[in-house]
Amino acid sequence: MTNHLERSHSIDLAGPVEHVFPLFTPVGETLWVDGWNPEFLYPRNGETKEGMVFQTRHGEEVTLWACTDWRPQEHRVRYARVTPGSRFGFVEVRCRDAGSRGTLASIAYTFTALGEQGQSYLSGLTEDAFTEMIETWKASINAWLRKNAANHE
Repeated sequence: MTNHLERSHSIDLAGPVEHVFPLFTPVGETLWVDGWNPEFLYPRNGETKEGMVFQTRHGEEVTLWACTDWRPQEHRVRYARVTPGSRFGFVEVRCRDAGSRGTLASIAYTFTALGEQGQSYLSGLTEDAFTEMIETWKASINAWLRKNAANHE
């Protein structure tokens, strides 16, 4: 059984970095992730900043999140997350201007299992499964960017 893993994948996104990077904040993700409904514990208004804390629910599973590194001028953010009884992890997103290609977003996850449930989750998060998950992000984000391009011109 897997107790710890690190995964990363980069995607090209069809928009300028100043429009793409905010889509990786908890509020920004509500625009393109079906079912993403963060409950903001601090600050209550959902402003992304170091020390912010929020939680998400997927079915019966609750995940607590904290922003540990907020560098908007560098287009970089890092979150710590814990799903009690299952897994602890970090999620880091780095975006950079890719010229005519738009934005290159690099997404990295690090997970440590907190028991059998977490080990089972990690075992299913193969390199291929992780790549497939992030590629679905690419499709969703690019669809949102195309639909909303006129709002950014």
